Amino acid sequence: MQVLYVDEALLVLVKPAGMLCVPGRGPDKQDCLAARAQAPYPDALVVHRLDMATSGLVLMGRGPQAQRALSMAFEQRRIGKRYEAVVDGAWDLPPGPDGWGTIDLPIRLDWPRRPLSIVDPAAGKPSRTRWQLLACDGQRSRLALEPVTGRSHQLRLHLAAQGHAILGDPLYAGAAVQARAPRLLLHACCLQLQHPTDGRTLEFGSPAPF
Repeated sequence: MQVLYVDEALLVLVKPAGMLCVPGRGPDKQDCLAARAQAPYPDALVVHRLDMATSGLVLMGRGPQAQRALSMAFEQRRIGKRYEAVVDGAWDLPPGPDGWGTIDLPIRLDWPRRPLSIVDPAAGKPSRTRWQLLACDGQRSRLALEPVTGRSHQLRLHLAAQGHAILGDPLYAGAAVQARAPRLLLHACCLQLQHPTDGRTLEFGSPAPF
């Protein structure tokens, strides 16, 4: 865990891949980002989460008032988030005039196989992801991703549904694609928000470690 920024209202941390954001079930799952942050900052409270397999920027509020303000900003989509991912194959979706494209596929939890989610046009919740192609060598493609909605596993499922699963994904990639990377190649690289106390714009970046 790296503390990237701290003040009286918030913390910005860089979570490594393989670490839980909050405690899980059982004594072997109590070590997590929240517990490590609360050791030096006892008032640190979780605002949002990343999947265990995903690395990158995580925002925490210091105290209930800051946590509520930041949680509301997430709910109202006033916090900008960007990820980088490396996916299987040559990306073949056409972008829009601004270089960005959109994946718009409704998602719901797959109850018999939870925590997996599935695309369900009839019963799924609206889910939208913006994407931009950064690089491609024919065998793999690097994408910038901006989740407009925040469904569980949205980025992983949206990309897999296009036939371009994220390398190293143990849930949505086939065995061959999963074996092409030692971890899930998905990283939360940028956060932009208004400070909950004084309103100034804050921007944070963390380069993808892959």
